[in-house]
Amino acid sequence: MRTITQAGSHEVEIRRSRFICTLARARSETEAVDFIARHRRAHRDATHNCTAYVVGEHAEITKSSDDGEPAGTAGIPMLEVLVRRGLTDVVAVVTRYFGGVKLGAGGLVRAYAQAVAETIDTVGVVERRPVVTVTVRVEHALAGRFLGDLHGAGHQPADVRYGQAVEADVPVPVPEVEAFEAWAAQVTAGRARTGRGATGYIEVPLT
Repeated sequence: MRTITQAGSHEVEIRRSRFICTLARARSETEAVDFIARHRRAHRDATHNCTAYVVGEHAEITKSSDDGEPAGTAGIPMLEVLVRRGLTDVVAVVTRYFGGVKLGAGGLVRAYAQAVAETIDTVGVVERRPVVTVTVRVEHALAGRFLGDLHGAGHQPADVRYGQAVEADVPVPVPEVEAFEAWAAQVTAGRARTGRGATGYIEVPLT
C-alpha cells in the first residue's frame, strides 16, 4: 500500500485561475468526508472546491465531486491521479479561484489533474510494508553487544525494556521473520529467546 508522506498544499496558476490542491491522510471514509467539510467551510469564498478520495486497505472506497464544474472535468481526473499513483487513505481537495478566462473541458481536466499530481510530488509518497513485532529476550550480559548488532544489521527496536532480562521489540518485515529469528539465535550463540507479537506496518519513503 502507498499513501502520502504528510498533508500539504500546492498551488498551480493557469490562465489567471488559481488551483490550490490540499492533500491529507484519511484512514476512513468518515475522516475523508469530515476533512472535505472543514475545508469547504474554510474556503467558502472559492469558486469551486472539487474533491476526490481513496480509502481502504485495498483502495476499495473511492469517490469524487466536481462541485459545480462541468461533469467529469474535475473530480474524476483528480481521482484518476490518486488511483494511477497507487495511493490509498488519502483525500484531495482542489480549491479553484476563477480568473476570468474559461479553460474548456479539456483544459479543466488537465488543470485539476496537474494540481493533484504536483502536490503529490511535493509532499512525497511512502509505501506501507507489513511487519511483525518480534520480541527478543537476552541476558543483561549480552544486551549491549546484541543491541549493537541489531543496529549494525539495520534493525531499529521500537522499544527496549530492562527487567530480569533485556527485551527488545523489533519490527521485522513479514517475509524476513524466520531469517531474523535465525540471525538472533546465531549472533547470541543460541541464548536469545524470541516471540512473535502483533502485525502492523512500517512506512518506507519512495523516491
